[in-house]
This record gives sequence, C-alpha cells and structure tokens, in this order.
Amino acid sequence: MKSNALKQTWRDGKATLNGWLHIPSTWSTEVMAHAGFDSLTVDMQHGMMGLESAIHMLQAISTTETVALARVDWNEPGAIMRLLDAGAMGIICPMINTRAECEQFVSACRYHPDGIRSLGPTRARVIYGDDYARHANDEVVTLAMIETREALDNVDEIASVKGLDGFYIGPGDLRLSLMGVGGMDNEDDEFLAALDAILAAAKRHGIITGIHCNSVSYAQKMIARGLQMVTLQTDSALLSGAAVSTVNGMRGVQTQSKRTDAY
Repeated sequence: MKSNALKQTWRDGKATLNGWLHIPSTWSTEVMAHAGFDSLTVDMQHGMMGLESAIHMLQAISTTETVALARVDWNEPGAIMRLLDAGAMGIICPMINTRAECEQFVSACRYHPDGIRSLGPTRARVIYGDDYARHANDEVVTLAMIETREALDNVDEIASVKGLDGFYIGPGDLRLSLMGVGGMDNEDDEFLAALDAILAAAKRHGIITGIHCNSVSYAQKMIARGLQMVTLQTDSALLSGAAVSTVNGMRGVQTQSKRTDAY
C-alpha cells in the first residue's frame, strides 16, 4: 500500500501545510492540488459538495502527490467509511467532546480488530494497492476536532484513545464556546491558554495538533508554538480575496478586508 506522507513528516518532527476545499469543482480542486499543499481537505461539513462531487474532487487530488483528507459533517460511522472507501487517506471529525465520541470516530476508521470499519475499500484499493486493507489501519489519519469547553475539559481522556493520530482545533467554535464570540487568528490570553492545554495533552500522548488559520503570519506562529499541521483559509476565501483585491486595484480602492473568518 502507498504510505501516508503526512505521518512520516510528523514522525520527523516537521509541520505540514493543509488546504481546505469548499467549492464543489474538480477544476478548482485540481488547481489547489497542484499548488504545493501537503494535503487537501474536502469539507463535507461546511463545504458546498455532496458525496458524488466529493468523490470527483478526491479523484482530482489524485493527479498529484497531495494527500487527500475529508472532514465529515458529523461523527457518523457510515459517512466516515464511505469517504475512506472513496479514497480519503484521513478523516477530520467535528465536535468531539468526550472519550466515548472519539472512540466511536476512530473505530469507524479502523478495520477489525482495531475497529468496526466494514471491509469494502472500493476506490481506495484501486488507487492505493491491493494490500490496502492489510495496511489501512496504520496509514489512515484520524484527527478529532476540539471545539468546545467540554472537549477542553476532557482533552486528556480524548487524547488517550488508541488509534487517534491527532487533534484539529476549530478556533472559531472553540473561541465561541469559551468567550461567547468566534473569530480566527485569535491572540486572546484565554484562547491561547486553551490552545496550549490542548497542545500539551497531545504531546503527553504522542499525537499531533493542527489548527485552521486565516493568515500566513498566524500559521507560522502556530508552527513555532509546536503545532504540526496548519490550514490556510479555504479555496472560496482565497478566490474571494484575490477577486476583491483585483477589482479594487483596478478601481483605485485600497483593499482592507474586515473578515475575521477563513471561509
């Protein structure tokens, strides 16, 4: 089976750069895949695509060495298994608040005896090799999203789940849960303390931590802080930003984005 390059990079102590896909288009996906990201995530939670479009997008990513990931819309085993069978090499699962929820998530990503994933890797076998099922438990990435105060309170228990590869911090929801208002690239003392607590728990249990970012400078700060995966904006945000900047430049208007999200 083809190995997962993300896992080797993390084992080497290095950070990876992830892109985020909201647009249900094979062409925009292919453009993103050729941009040089280490991985791309098809976002089934807040993106505009359905399952068939997501499969086509996974196929477009396969035109490169970029690792294909997917964020599921919820912690539902059937949806997780279908995306893995379709060729996602990792799953990001939203709103994991307890150890039991994390166990359910990880179990859906692992074949017996490590989990409950049903055997039928339709596309995954074709693109990753006939021995996919024998090695998938070691290669498929599992990232649990930490987005609430409840998750923060349970972070050590969640981190201890066998087979979990890492945390993925949802900064908007986490700040909303902690402080009553969302936002990206947060520098608030309370938020940064929560981030450090999540990172410390991950290090205690030998897993990685990732986060969604709105700017290159903030992503660089997160890597310096010890996080090993950073996501920069989304395809729709990048397109919107470039379009607004181009139009304003032609009209002689100084571009001043007031957006506090990466979407």
